Amino acid sequence: MSNEASTGNGYRLATELVHIDSDVVKDNYNAASVPIYQTATFKQTEAGGSGSEYDYSRSGNPTRTAVEAHMAKIMRAERAFVVTTGMTALDVILRLVKTGQEIIAGDDLYGGTNRLLTYVSQYNGVKVHNVDTTNVDRVVERLDAVKTRLVLLESPTNPLIKIADLRTISRRVHEQCPDALVVVDNTMMSPYLQNTLDLGADIEYHSGTKYLSGHHDLMAGVIGCRSASVGEQLYFVINASGSGLGPFDSWLLLRGVKTLGIRMEKQQSNAEQIAEFLEAQGLKVRYPGLKSHPQYELHQQLASGSGAVLSFETGDVGLSERIVESARLWGISVSFGCVNSLISMPCKMSHASIPAEVRKQRRLPEDLIRLCVGIEDPRDLIDDLAQALKKAGVDVKH
Repeated sequence: MSNEASTGNGYRLATELVHIDSDVVKDNYNAASVPIYQTATFKQTEAGGSGSEYDYSRSGNPTRTAVEAHMAKIMRAERAFVVTTGMTALDVILRLVKTGQEIIAGDDLYGGTNRLLTYVSQYNGVKVHNVDTTNVDRVVERLDAVKTRLVLLESPTNPLIKIADLRTISRRVHEQCPDALVVVDNTMMSPYLQNTLDLGADIEYHSGTKYLSGHHDLMAGVIGCRSASVGEQLYFVINASGSGLGPFDSWLLLRGVKTLGIRMEKQQSNAEQIAEFLEAQGLKVRYPGLKSHPQYELHQQLASGSGAVLSFETGDVGLSERIVESARLWGISVSFGCVNSLISMPCKMSHASIPAEVRKQRRLPEDLIRLCVGIEDPRDLIDDLAQALKKAGVDVKH
């Protein structure tokens, strides 16, 4: 869904982000901010243990209910859930896959995703096919009407910023494998810039640690689904495993997501300027907002913006290391989506868990630098990159 599109209430998404539906949590005092129900258990009024909507916070908590309802609204989901981390969100989803079934996944994925998929393939008897999801035919040729259970996608991918045709892949999967679920990690775009459920996905999930909270003071995962039946399956796993998000973290996530729109607009604007600066230096820049990106047109059809994550290559690992270590404003960190700007070398950090031979096979450049752009003044960010490039030995063009 475009950030300009209206929701069911008739408001645009930037408005819906800020306004919490007042009937979700019944508060006797009409608090302007949803209260934190910091309790593990709730008193009942009947001997049989009933008489209250809530009984135990593992199964449900009013603060968690508020953020789940809010996320369902902005994701246009039938139901949404919040759990302890983004990887927990994926783990919950993978519990829907049985031994003997198969998963089709991209060949450019977050390192933690690759690690968890490797685990289920080694210990759960689940076959995982890693394919180039930029080519719809590569996905389709792996589909099996009996065995395929999940098709797991990222778009843009992390960190090579490749684009998958989510709409076409979803349609082809549902045509050939009616029982398969299309799952999209939409963390990179956030619901503000891309709505994958509207594009045909069955489940969309996020690391709430990133753009949704925006300040890296919270670990959270968010899952949204299109159907009530899938929602019931996911809730069973969350309740049984006790992976639901705690009250205080639920409140932090609800507070953070209110500023998603204004943060994303600023971060994206900064990223566009930085991508243009780096491309002007003759570097190979991967950013879907640049017309030089091979899938620029496709991305424009899927999303309403290009986001704030980009990567570039220098051609030399040592040069890349010097650039990263010479930056002053850009913090060296594995994450993204925060208000402050971050820099990293994925092959040494966020994707280091992928074996070197697999990285080589998937053409993941060892010299790749990933930038996660924050809300600072773009002139300061560009000046800092310029001094880092000069210090590393690059002839900077202004």
